[in-house]
Amino acid sequence: MSNSNRFRQTKQAVFLDRDGTINIEKEYLYRPDEFAFIPGAVEAIRALNRAGFLVVVVTNQSGVARGYYGEAQVLQLHRHIDGLLQAADARVDAWYYCPHYPFGEGAYVQHCTCRKPLPGMLLQAAADLAIDLSRSWMVGDKLIDVEAGIAAGCRPILVQTGYGRDMKAGVPTGVPICSDLLAAVWLITAV
Repeated sequence: MSNSNRFRQTKQAVFLDRDGTINIEKEYLYRPDEFAFIPGAVEAIRALNRAGFLVVVVTNQSGVARGYYGEAQVLQLHRHIDGLLQAADARVDAWYYCPHYPFGEGAYVQHCTCRKPLPGMLLQAAADLAIDLSRSWMVGDKLIDVEAGIAAGCRPILVQTGYGRDMKAGVPTGVPICSDLLAAVWLITAV
């Protein structure tokens, strides 16, 4: 296979942080009845779907390592979100989460390569889904999201929802700051 054929077979993705980017920030969210989308998030995801981007959620879930909830609850919440998105003609193509934390409980207490700001979840998704990271984006509300995107070779965007509400200090030069996910998607799809 030639390089040009291989390049055409790789996909563009938009990696999204979950809490504070897609949904209203609630620390250690795992209950479907406590989930609420940030206004415009569903429209943003649908616009990415229609523009041909893979939508991949990458989320740190240290609540698993801390013993607040289990992996089954993380998966249950993601199924709930999938159902809400499906009803709105939108979808997340893949979910990746890191259950680890260096100061938690049991088998999840570890230093890993998947916990943002490290790029492990993005790199795994790229391998699993044939994503071209250099043509992809990472959108999140924290500097760790920006750092993970940069480390993976993506173009990062910081949104000012969740923890990013008033953040400007420490954002690397050249990283766009958008009011919310929908504004970030307008920027991405205009490129």
